[in-house]
Amino acid sequence: MKRKLKDKISICEVFYVNKEKINAVKKVMKPNETIISLAQTFKVLGDPTRTKIIFALSKEELCVCDIAALIGISQSATSHQLRVLRNMKLVKYRKEGKIAYYSLDDNHIRNLFDEGLRHVEE
Repeated sequence: MKRKLKDKISICEVFYVNKEKINAVKKVMKPNETIISLAQTFKVLGDPTRTKIIFALSKEELCVCDIAALIGISQSATSHQLRVLRNMKLVKYRKEGKIAYYSLDDNHIRNLFDEGLRHVEE
């Protein structure tokens, strides 16, 4: 199959490795465990249902019933998604009587989400 010129991937025409730049980045490169954890976080956020939940919780603390009604899925499915988000330390909950209220785990999550949203809306 022939590729059009505009479809070619840009590559270096000369092989040259800038060892200074590589060494500078190596010094600050995060450990594999950290990179894997970050990749897993983005993978979890890659699900549209969970993204809706994060968006909702970035605006207001909500209980499972509120979240389910808001995004139009069952309470059981909502609880499952919240468990996934909680396991990744993206959301937390507090109990008030028999009701569990969910919120974002911390401002890092809000900032991450807000930056991602700004990126796609530009």
